[in-house]
Amino acid sequence: MRKTIVVLANSVKHNKHCVAGKCINTKEWIRPVSDSFGKELTNQQTTYSNKYGQYIVKPKQKIEMNFQSQVPLIHQPDNYLIDNNQWIQRYKIDDAELYEYLDTPTSLWGNYNRIPYADIINKQIVISQSLYLVKSENLTLYYTKDQKRRAKFNYNSIGYDLPATDPEFDKIISDGKSISGIICISLGEEYNGFCYKIVATIF
Repeated sequence: MRKTIVVLANSVKHNKHCVAGKCINTKEWIRPVSDSFGKELTNQQTTYSNKYGQYIVKPKQKIEMNFQSQVPLIHQPDNYLIDNNQWIQRYKIDDAELYEYLDTPTSLWGNYNRIPYADIINKQIVISQSLYLVKSENLTLYYTKDQKRRAKFNYNSIGYDLPATDPEFDKIISDGKSISGIICISLGEEYNGFCYKIVATIF
C-alpha cells in the first residue's frame, strides 16, 4: 500500500530511528517499522530521494512511502511494515499548517509519565493511538544532573515531565531557538513492565 505522510517525528531510538507521521488524506497516525515487532529503522531505511539526491527525513516533510501491511501492537496500533522501495519527498508543510494536524485528547494516556504494560494487556487501558501531536503550555526543556534530556509542560491543565528524544534538542537549547509549544508525544515500547511517554519532536 502507498501512503503520503507528513513526518512529525524522527527521533533517536537505540541509535536508530523512530519515524512517525500523519497521512495527509486521512490524518491517521502511521509509524513505519522494519518488522512486525515494531523494530526501529536504520539510517538507510529513513532516507528519501528527490532531484538533488538522498537524505534522511525530517519533520514537516511530506514523504511518499510504500508499506507491506499494517502490523499493530497492543501498545502501538499505528505500526506499518515498510517495504524496500525508496521513499520520495513530496514537498513539505509550513509551521502554520502544523495546526491542521493537532490532536485534542483529554489527556496524554492519563496523568502520569508511564503506563503499566499489564494494564494495556488486560485492556484496563485501551491504546487507540500511540502518538499525539498537541499544543502544550509552559514548555521548558532542561538537562538532569546526569545530562538526560527532559521536557516539562502542561497539557489540558495536567503537568507532565517526560524524557525527550528529539535529535534537535541540544541545538534548540544552545541556539536559544524559539519554540511553538507544539510537541509530538510517543508511547514507547515496554520496558521493565511499563510503557513510557516520550517527547519525540519539539516544534
